[in-house]
Amino acid sequence: MAKKQTKEIGFEVMCPDCGAMLRIDPVTQTIIAHTPAPRKRTFEDLGSAAKAARENDARRDNIFAQSVEAQKNRDSILNAKFEEAFRKAKETPDTGKPFREFDLD
Repeated sequence: MAKKQTKEIGFEVMCPDCGAMLRIDPVTQTIIAHTPAPRKRTFEDLGSAAKAARENDARRDNIFAQSVEAQKNRDSILNAKFEEAFRKAKETPDTGKPFREFDLD
């Protein structure tokens, strides 16, 4: 942590996590001013940003197509699950009222 004494009240300390500059009052030991760290550029140039946007669009379109396909097959899958549960319910005999713990009291 770099400390820099200023002529104004307090001293400046750089945050080791985010790189922001904090001005701290030595008497109360509180932060009295905050200067955020400079933002880092996500892309070097406009061409790479446009390429990343196109890739993101293609990925989003692919996810949407998968969602549409899942919705198309949803009815057949739910019907198959219902038929399976109905078959199991017919095979398993009904034993009457289910056992509940508060019935023992």
